[in-house]
Amino acid sequence: MIQKQFKNLDEQIEILKYKGLIINNEEYAKTVLLRENYFFLSGYRHLFMKSSTDKVYKNGTQFEELYSLFLFDRRIRNILFKNLLIIENNLKSISSYQLSKRYGYKERDYLKEKNFDQSPEKRRQVNDLLKKMKRQIRKNGRENTATFHYANNYGYIPLWILVKVLSFGIVSEMFSVLKEEDQKEIAKVYNIEREKLIIYLPILSNYRNLCAHEDILYENRTKKEIDDTVYHQLLGIEKVDGTYKYGKNDLFALIIIMRQLLQSEEFKGMIIELDNAISTLDYNLSAISIKDVLNRMGFPNNWKEIVTIERSLEKNE
Repeated sequence: MIQKQFKNLDEQIEILKYKGLIINNEEYAKTVLLRENYFFLSGYRHLFMKSSTDKVYKNGTQFEELYSLFLFDRRIRNILFKNLLIIENNLKSISSYQLSKRYGYKERDYLKEKNFDQSPEKRRQVNDLLKKMKRQIRKNGRENTATFHYANNYGYIPLWILVKVLSFGIVSEMFSVLKEEDQKEIAKVYNIEREKLIIYLPILSNYRNLCAHEDILYENRTKKEIDDTVYHQLLGIEKVDGTYKYGKNDLFALIIIMRQLLQSEEFKGMIIELDNAISTLDYNLSAISIKDVLNRMGFPNNWKEIVTIERSLEKNE
């Protein structure tokens, strides 16, 4: 097995230059490599390569362009992350309200197996979920200020407090095993079908974790595709072999999901920020075009028009 050996900054610079990357200011490049990590920065090289087999940079590619794509990805990751946190908080609030109203506010009441999907195929998942939630109560009962306050002063932790320490993944899993009537009540707040929310939540949870851990975002693809929506139709997204080319399992699919779950003003603000980030990157590119980046993101040319599509049209798709 070939082992990867440590390379100092000078050696890293030489490797990049050998692959055809133009480095005008080596001291600047060394500072960037030291702070950002050669491996992480190299993860953005693919669009700049001559081909997948010819592992050298396109003629004229400069170090600053590669770094600009890296910074662009960080910027849109931060934009999407803060809005994913809004969705996460909303979901936790809406879910805890619905379940507390129906089953009670003490954990001995709302954490009963009978409050969840009773189908045989869901039984194991329900039991696993309840164990996770009870584990969080034991773990955070004295570590988190809010849970400690309720446990210490009242002897119980209501669900609207417990959700504060539950991960998006656990809350997403909880929704998937709720009774159908509870799923419908929660989905009704978003004005979408419960089946859609069941599909959307794991995708949102995965993107939330991706953003939190600074993984490459712009070209990420999810394992599951979202269903066709009115947004695909009204944006006139091209179809290939009967399937929409964009907005199925790419970053634009995430934008479509967030369009349905964020408030209109929140979504508009997010789109403005994304547009600014894209414009800045466009200004800094020369070896590739911004269309190359948007295509890798799954963004159609008219992607900004999603803001103008009325939410009320979703029911008519």
